[in-house]
Amino acid sequence: MAVWLLIAGGSLHAETQAFGLEMPAADLTAETITPAVPVIAQADPYTGDMIDPSLLGNDPEAAELEAAATEDELMEEAVYEGLEETSADVDLLIQRLPEGSFNDRRAVAEELAATGDPRVPVVLTALVEGRLLATGDDPPRILIRAETGRAGRDALTGEPVDADLIASGRRIPVHNPLRNALRNLIAVATIAAPDPERRAASLRRLMRDDVSPDMLTYLDERVELETDPRVTDLLLTVRALARLNVDDPEQRIESIALLRGSLLSEVRVRLEATATRDDDPEVRDAARDALDSIESRIRFFRFTENLFFGLSAGSVLLLAAIGLAITFGVMGVINMAHGELIMIGAYTTWFIQTLIPEALSTSILLAIPAAFVVAGIVGIAMERGVIQFLYGRPLETLLATFGISLILQQAVRTMFSPLNRPVASPEWLSGSLYVNPILSLTWSRIYILVFAIMVFVALLLVMKKTSLGLKVRAVAQNRPMARALGVRTGWVDALTFGLGAGIAGVAGVALSQLTNVGPNMGQAYIIDSFMVVVFGGVGNLWGTLVGAMGLGMMTKFLEPHTGAVLAKILVLIFIILFIQRRPRGLFPKKGRAAEA
Repeated sequence: MAVWLLIAGGSLHAETQAFGLEMPAADLTAETITPAVPVIAQADPYTGDMIDPSLLGNDPEAAELEAAATEDELMEEAVYEGLEETSADVDLLIQRLPEGSFNDRRAVAEELAATGDPRVPVVLTALVEGRLLATGDDPPRILIRAETGRAGRDALTGEPVDADLIASGRRIPVHNPLRNALRNLIAVATIAAPDPERRAASLRRLMRDDVSPDMLTYLDERVELETDPRVTDLLLTVRALARLNVDDPEQRIESIALLRGSLLSEVRVRLEATATRDDDPEVRDAARDALDSIESRIRFFRFTENLFFGLSAGSVLLLAAIGLAITFGVMGVINMAHGELIMIGAYTTWFIQTLIPEALSTSILLAIPAAFVVAGIVGIAMERGVIQFLYGRPLETLLATFGISLILQQAVRTMFSPLNRPVASPEWLSGSLYVNPILSLTWSRIYILVFAIMVFVALLLVMKKTSLGLKVRAVAQNRPMARALGVRTGWVDALTFGLGAGIAGVAGVALSQLTNVGPNMGQAYIIDSFMVVVFGGVGNLWGTLVGAMGLGMMTKFLEPHTGAVLAKILVLIFIILFIQRRPRGLFPKKGRAAEA
């Protein structure tokens, strides 16, 4: 028995090496060998590729793998199911594919692509992939071997054929030049595909290649038949690129005029080639003028993109700093645990999502009030437990809240582990808003920008239109006088700190969609938050808004030229110099609220 296992193990080890698998001989025990189902390495007779061993034995998954259909096979089925009648001329061309040399095969493929028959993309794709077979009959029967099994279908009619007939066919050979030409022809053939996305993808492939003027008549026909606006624009662009290859200089100049506003990279590449290589100087000048016009548009959209990124970064800073504007600006507390309150909001989002993982949109909406409440309760506990004894001593509040931040970080590590927690985004937060090939705006950033403005407006209304806001402003301006008028200053302090902490928790909900949720995530925002509050003016919400947006845009406009790290350093230097000239920030307190 031991000798048999040794022999079988050595044989199996050699065979696993033939498949490119790693299995040390020492690991080959009786548990890893199945004597009843010998595994023998075999090559596919049609492609020469090694066959997955699971397909050669009594693997229960083999039947499922055999029946599985790929996307291309589903497309093939759709083409043949929708085929009402076949063209005899196209049938003859398909049957001529096995004949002659590679050049003859290319000529037949070009004739097929010009017919517009829906079967042509399927047949040419199978030819490129080595799945197009021909029998020895006269005329030959053309077969398409399936990707996931040994059966296939008739290339002319689409009727299924059995494995024996597939085994009798021989693969129609192609070489690399023919394969590249066939891919272009497939793109031409799929311009008439029923799916607009497939048509657009085919046109984009044609743009990357040198479009022949011989296609102009076909492209003109497709422009008249096209119904999708985006595909129509691509068709017009491809047609203009094809006209760059005609002999008439006037037509080339007209085509350059049509391409003048295009932002596609393929168009810029062709215009650059025309501007340097064309024989006619007027055509070269027209191409250079078109390139200058395109570069101007690109600079405009790059500026718009940087502006959006700046506003997006500013919205993140606003969310992170607006709670600190209350606790630091109104109450005078240097809260070094502000970042941990943001972290608590992010972890609340993750926890709610684990409770209802199938309802991402609902979990995000529920997380907003939940994070506000949880972070607000933690903030009130901090104020009542520690901070109320330290009012008027800002340096001591700094040290105390720094210690609280370390305690909160370690508590999270103990409860949830130090590893980052994934927070999934709902579908409406994914993807981007496509404007043009240069400019696209991510939906997550757009929604967070809107969300930050909503939070700012809500906080402004609370501070200006509610009794709590009135009392907060009264306590901030003159605490002894507010107490003399019957205001419970201790209660106001607790609610004010809880309000700032709750808004920090809401910021954590938004930031969980942009960054990793972990114990240290709040440390990335605490310094930036203080910079925003000091730059905008301590205690002024409008200053916080202007400061956040200004610093965000300044950073994003500097980054392309200096890099992210140097951009932050330059922004910090700017704030230091600015505070030297205006110590109270952009919007300082005035009147009795301002201290001498």
